[in-house]
Amino acid sequence: MSVRLVQLLNVDDQSRHVALVDEPSLRCLVGIGSVYELAQACLDADVGIADHARSLATGAVLSYDEVYAGTSVWGLLTPIDVPGAPSRVLVAGTGLTHLGSASQRQAMHLAGQSAQDKAPAVLTDSMRMFQWGVEGGRPANGQVGIAPEWFYKGDAAVLRAPFEALEIPSHAEDGGEEAEIAGVYLIAGDGTPYRIGMCNGNEFSDHKFERRNYLNLAGSKLRACSLGPELVVDAPFTDVHGTVRIERDGGVIWEKAIASGEENMAHSLANLEHHHFKFSGHRQPGNIHVHFYGADSLSFGAGVVLQEGDVAEVAFEGFGRALRNPIHEEEKSTVPVAVRSL
Repeated sequence: MSVRLVQLLNVDDQSRHVALVDEPSLRCLVGIGSVYELAQACLDADVGIADHARSLATGAVLSYDEVYAGTSVWGLLTPIDVPGAPSRVLVAGTGLTHLGSASQRQAMHLAGQSAQDKAPAVLTDSMRMFQWGVEGGRPANGQVGIAPEWFYKGDAAVLRAPFEALEIPSHAEDGGEEAEIAGVYLIAGDGTPYRIGMCNGNEFSDHKFERRNYLNLAGSKLRACSLGPELVVDAPFTDVHGTVRIERDGGVIWEKAIASGEENMAHSLANLEHHHFKFSGHRQPGNIHVHFYGADSLSFGAGVVLQEGDVAEVAFEGFGRALRNPIHEEEKSTVPVAVRSL
């Protein structure tokens, strides 16, 4: 069975624990305050993280129900960080990877084009890139396939813990969930990337801004996002099914079954990983990478506009408890950011 880990913070004394999920309990790892520390120790000792975590899970036993409900002194953190050094985490992702996502992206980008550009014979850039992935995103072992769409989100400052709010910034046109699985990686001292595990993710994006013009994609991705609650070591990634839903005023206003994993994607996982880590700047020793693998479906495609107080929930089978985040819409502002001279 896969090993599932959570990071915990004591709200009273600000101490930290890593705990092994053993439903309905959490078993704390002795002498380990972060998954980053655990992964570094495994690299140094040349041991697997799953076995090492099991061997250390002899500490305090906590009620997962109480932690998840927010009634414990222990609260959930994001399942990965570099304590005291948020800039050592790079958050990025790839889009147009899932077989179910292309039609929504095509419709989104057609909405911002002229009638002539919408002619059936003309494909959007999104559909061209998606088709390239279908044709060349799953190369044979030892070969390099076509590069996927890639985007940057920020450092660890953009990561939100489970139950923390995802903000729609004051300058944004929109905020929309993107239910995905994210991979977490550590770069070893020799520059080799190691996959620590995978987790539920809500990548979150400004789809209205992107819809205006595809060249706005980069800016639309510079938003908060969320991970967790659990980091799954040795997670299966062949055919993963889940559910995404939006709640408002205590009821569900939109819900959809989603699928991820390589059977449901145009690109293989190895191809996505190669095209991210082929850049030497992405192989700096000691850094952590969070990489979103792409979404299968968006509520934006169904006309849902998220608003203050909504709750987005993402849950994939085998990836532990659901990731839930409320939406916070900041007050709109047109005041420019002023830059001062030194």
